[in-house]
Amino acid sequence: MQHQVKTRPHVGLFVTCLVDLFRPSVGFAAVKLMEDAGCSVDVPAAQTCCGQPAYNSGDRDDTREIAKATIAAFEEFDYVVAPSGSCASMLKKHYPALFTGDAVWESRAGEFSKKVHELVSFLADELRIQGVDAKLSATATYHDSCSGLRELGIRDQPRKLLQSVEGLKIAEMEEADVCCGFGGTFCVKYSDISNAIVTKKTSNIEVAGADMLLAGDLGCLMNMAGKLQREGSAIEVRHVAEVLAGMTDQPPVGGKL
Repeated sequence: MQHQVKTRPHVGLFVTCLVDLFRPSVGFAAVKLMEDAGCSVDVPAAQTCCGQPAYNSGDRDDTREIAKATIAAFEEFDYVVAPSGSCASMLKKHYPALFTGDAVWESRAGEFSKKVHELVSFLADELRIQGVDAKLSATATYHDSCSGLRELGIRDQPRKLLQSVEGLKIAEMEEADVCCGFGGTFCVKYSDISNAIVTKKTSNIEVAGADMLLAGDLGCLMNMAGKLQREGSAIEVRHVAEVLAGMTDQPPVGGKL
């Protein structure tokens, strides 16, 4: 059962570009999970990209403008939550450094960053959710995305909550914490290297013997789902939020049911 918090924290959902454009069901699952946990959730219409593509390409000026707009759009909320370790890390870890020495924005960015959480970490660490009310008869393996794991310390949280899903079994893959090869613009700039990395990753996924692949970052999931499809795999790929929310009626990432 869900542990209901005593108050109703006001949460601003940072949807992320990939969820908005390719898989809105992840956003709806995120809202359901947080509302079930006792939160009031809104989705600011003024939000755009987190700025990570520009940041990773060295374009600090445009990144700062994006960051200012994002901070302004979410300042009214108690928490800012993103269903992505990559975007959450950009907002939480890299925004403050963008404004070092800026008399106005350094403080605003610092206060903003304190409110930012990745979705599953928010549920497990901030709201202290012990389990979810969901059922799924499947065996899943979990991929730890680079940003979520290394910058935000997200590893045990999704596994703990997944253990509460009735009927779900977890089969750990080898090197679950190794990059899938996506890396945002990395997979475009260095496609051969990216393909070599994801080929090793999908091999580990297959060997794990699971019929479902889960992760907390849609970019990673799309990359791995694409490779699995090209290899003719029948493994179903989903965002962890969809499973935790019991919302697996939509087609899996990159494919049909």
